[in-house]
Amino acid sequence: MQGKTGGKTIKLCSCNKTMSVDAAALGKALEFGGPLKVHDALCRRQAGVFAESLNDPDVVVACTQEAQLFSEIADEQGSDAGLRFVNVREAAGWSAEKDRVTPKIAALLAAASLPEPEPVASVDYESAGEILIIGPSAVALDWARRLSDGSVAQLNVSVLMTRSEGGELPVDRNFPVWSGVPVRVSGFLGAFDVEWKQDNPIDLDICTRCNACIDRCPEGAIDFLYQIDPDRCNSHRRCVDACAHIGAIDFERGERTRREHFDLVFDLSAQPLIRLPDLPQGYAAPGNDPLEQALAAARLSQLVGEFEKPRFTAYRDNICAHAHSGRSGCTRCIDVCSTGAITSIGEHVSVNAHVCAGCGGCATVCPSGAMRYEYARMPDVGTRLKAMLSTYQKAGGENVCLLLHDLEDGAGLIANVGRHAVRGGRGLPSRTIPLGVFHVASVGIDTLLGAIAYGASQVLVLSGNCRSEAYQDAIETQMKVAQAILSGLGFGGAHFRLLRNEDATSLEQTLWEIAPAMTVAEPASFNFSPEKRTTLDFAINHLAQHAPQSKDQIALPGGAPFGKVSVDRDKCTMCMACVGSCPAAALQDSPQLPQLRFIERNCIQCGLCANTCPEEAISLQPRLLLTADARLPVVLNEAEPFECIHCGKPFGSRRMVDNMLARLEQHSMFSAEGALKRLRMCAECRVVDMVESTEEPSIFDYTKHK
Repeated sequence: MQGKTGGKTIKLCSCNKTMSVDAAALGKALEFGGPLKVHDALCRRQAGVFAESLNDPDVVVACTQEAQLFSEIADEQGSDAGLRFVNVREAAGWSAEKDRVTPKIAALLAAASLPEPEPVASVDYESAGEILIIGPSAVALDWARRLSDGSVAQLNVSVLMTRSEGGELPVDRNFPVWSGVPVRVSGFLGAFDVEWKQDNPIDLDICTRCNACIDRCPEGAIDFLYQIDPDRCNSHRRCVDACAHIGAIDFERGERTRREHFDLVFDLSAQPLIRLPDLPQGYAAPGNDPLEQALAAARLSQLVGEFEKPRFTAYRDNICAHAHSGRSGCTRCIDVCSTGAITSIGEHVSVNAHVCAGCGGCATVCPSGAMRYEYARMPDVGTRLKAMLSTYQKAGGENVCLLLHDLEDGAGLIANVGRHAVRGGRGLPSRTIPLGVFHVASVGIDTLLGAIAYGASQVLVLSGNCRSEAYQDAIETQMKVAQAILSGLGFGGAHFRLLRNEDATSLEQTLWEIAPAMTVAEPASFNFSPEKRTTLDFAINHLAQHAPQSKDQIALPGGAPFGKVSVDRDKCTMCMACVGSCPAAALQDSPQLPQLRFIERNCIQCGLCANTCPEEAISLQPRLLLTADARLPVVLNEAEPFECIHCGKPFGSRRMVDNMLARLEQHSMFSAEGALKRLRMCAECRVVDMVESTEEPSIFDYTKHK
């Protein structure tokens, strides 16, 4: 029968019967109402069967190898069918446990059959092909000639020579040439700013290349690069006389800094001028390898026109814990960003969406959820996880292990593991389900604990394109916190691991060595929320309800987004600066009494309160409180109230008012009769007293000090 699930037609092939497929079990798990039709040569002699399915609106093809062929068939037929491809061969069927892979195949097909998520907002780029080539003279000029000879007509070439290392300026001035020492390169595709210092007496922008200076120089310190070699020059200044009419040579040049704007930068320096793990779009730094230089030039030549990419993150400053009143708090997103896209702007941060590479590491480390990853959104991630894991369990699978990987390096490595299963290899274990994500740095504690709550035994993350040490450290920190929670609840075994394997053989060996960890007795039914803390609440509550051990609190490692605040009552003056600085409303005052209250569930352990406290009376303790007390306000400190001397209403603590009076009684602004008295009044009475007073001093009563 023609299999359909989620409104999509499923085309499954055993690839010349090299995979063992249980059609009846698949049909039952995917709720087809009967066995799923399994082909054995869908890309060859049964291609007509595939063509017939193109009348359906959406088709899922269980083959990625022949995706191009199937797409061409659809184009030839003028089909509007939405095609989606999923790898069940290397990911499941080709395995030493081929008789146990049906639950995994069902899970992969279920996930592939989900509706497409809503598109995210985009970021636009515009490039006119203005390219700057930076590097030593010979190589920079050589590439300038190649890219400006008409074969790449859309590029407008300029050159910044950083060193004189051979070559000659061309006879014809077909492109601008400058010389100098690069100071700064910043920006992105279509908007690069380059700054350098002119360090040679000859300004190539003014030079007419008339050769008069070369002819007059007695030491031969000037060649056809039209730059003065300082090691050979004896300062006769005859070149200056020869160029007097033009004025291109100046040994006493004042302003040496130059700035220009470009769409593209081709950096041929031995060490890149932009040193970041992820380089901005439109910037290439291939080093000294001629092949890498050629590949980089080819890529840059394609970046002319209008482009767009997803806006990967969303930021809400109202719950950001970055800073308050000049005091620093959380800087995790800035510290982890591999592109420099996130910068501090006072009490908040700014995200340059054009520079952002979409890793999602900022959202992973953000304790409050102020930084949110949009590609993919967490509700979509949760829907995909739930579909895979519930289908796997429905098909009889046990101890499922999720293997999260990126869509390039990681996917290729996993495919190689499966391919090698036919010649001595074992492929992937039947319980290991690979799941592709745009970038593995986006995998945070909400995804990890959510997957376990849905019934996963383990979540592994294959580092793949996550080469930044900061990202790897961030993922492992998230895993340590999540594992501490699970271990504290009595879930035995290691549930999380970051895999740094770089070849198929070692990855295969690692996967088969990992023993299953304890799973939750009943998979959760909640949906992931766009709010990070809400998803974590759902996951932790479900895990706690089905935990082997009942715990009131669990100690957590540093970096955890949960914990308590302790206050030294002997130091605390109840100034409430901590309340004003708390972005999560974890610290609160009381409208009736001078009390400092704390709601532990809200605390994100950002440290702003401790950094803001003038008495250094606050300390943090990472932990997870699992009782109802976590949601209730507890009193950290309280003080004797100070009552207004006029109306009797309490308006602060006696200790705070006494400290204020002691500090201000000698101040000239409070020397007038009644000034100190008003400090003992509430705000309303203070205003009334100032209006009624006939002895209130004015500014003219104070002597001007020189």
